[in-house]
Amino acid sequence: MNDKSTFPGGVHPGSSKNLTKDLSIKTVEAGDVVVLPLIQHIGNPAKAIVKIGDLVKRGQLVAEQNGFISSNIYSSVSGKVSGIKAYAHPILGTSQAIIIENDHKNDAAEPIHKRSLEDLSEEDIVNIIKTAGIVGMGGAAFPSYVKAMVKENNQIDTLVINAVECEPYLTCDYRSMLEKTKEIIEGIRLLNKAVKAKNVYVAIEDNKPVAIQQIKGYLYDKGATDIEIKVLKTKYPQGGEKQILKAILDREVPPSKLPLDVGCIVQNVGTCLAVYEAIVEGKPLIERVITITGKCVKRPGNYRVPIGTLLQDIIDNACRGFSEEPAKIISGGPMMGMAQYTLDVPVIKGMSGIICLTEKEAVSEREGACLNCGKCVDVCPMNLLPTRIARAVKFDKIIEADKLFITDCMECGSCTYKCPAHIPLVHYIKIGKQKLRKIQISKK
Repeated sequence: MNDKSTFPGGVHPGSSKNLTKDLSIKTVEAGDVVVLPLIQHIGNPAKAIVKIGDLVKRGQLVAEQNGFISSNIYSSVSGKVSGIKAYAHPILGTSQAIIIENDHKNDAAEPIHKRSLEDLSEEDIVNIIKTAGIVGMGGAAFPSYVKAMVKENNQIDTLVINAVECEPYLTCDYRSMLEKTKEIIEGIRLLNKAVKAKNVYVAIEDNKPVAIQQIKGYLYDKGATDIEIKVLKTKYPQGGEKQILKAILDREVPPSKLPLDVGCIVQNVGTCLAVYEAIVEGKPLIERVITITGKCVKRPGNYRVPIGTLLQDIIDNACRGFSEEPAKIISGGPMMGMAQYTLDVPVIKGMSGIICLTEKEAVSEREGACLNCGKCVDVCPMNLLPTRIARAVKFDKIIEADKLFITDCMECGSCTYKCPAHIPLVHYIKIGKQKLRKIQISKK
């Protein structure tokens, strides 16, 4: 490994991936009800275009993009719209959602397009990605078509595919790379047809040797030289956009800027699969692969599930329930995920996994006084001062926290993980961001 194969800072939590990394993806049917939140993406909530009592088909548009930064939403089942109301949301607590009674017939709507690949221009590819409602599948859920709309004044030279999956426990991207290699590679090429980057890299950590060899083998067998594999050192949060670019290109994205500003676009490997399915198969984003894992889950695994499926249905039907009652349930990874107060929440586009922790695994230490040891500063991948930011928030000095670049925090949890005083630094930072947003809104 050379000195560009990773980034400054970061931590090395246990991977805990052995529970599911060798388990093939299984398809799960939705339950009797699916719930489609109108906000499953960064930006404006989608606007419902169906009403209560309407009959819908699988793959039918039920909520349309509302503004430039927004995303279409499609029904993942056929059935009847039984409600449009506030419902539990895995990130926001609650949000407006379309509720559909599943008739289990899976009557399908027409494909979102029927044109041959040879007839598709760069603009056509972007429009299909937009129409399909594809967002970043790694968790950020940024509408993917926006990244693909490269403006002339953005000199994009590099497309980076994020196949790192650095969060402990999660293996959905890993299994997708093993089982959908061809589709992912072709999805990458379709993305690059729109972006026209000179360099295309797949970034992957060195703790995934089987996936590395499989992708390399596929490219070698095809005599392909248009895509290069970049093997990175295993470290958390190597999967962050800015951390990947620092590791493989030695480019630093300035504060409040984006990869576009340094000539790069970063897309998740799961997004590439969704792009392939939309463009080649005419299929909108109506399902995704998630990891459901934890020592208390009877049948952990990687599952392809319809968007909107309730977690309780997956646990009961696919996972066969719990061997013991979980003490904590997390949507996403244990470092950046959100704790859930109920399993009566739906799978959404950006949900990569559900982690169910036992009492022993979920135990948390009582917060102590800061030791001024500087460990949080040493591991911060964004070169921030987490303890100073948290202290400012704790004493309601939000403007001071803003001056310490609180908004540049990616909430990766490295500081909290390393803190010997068990201070919930990221918790304070999240609160600080919320308060700062309220201040900014009030000024407007």
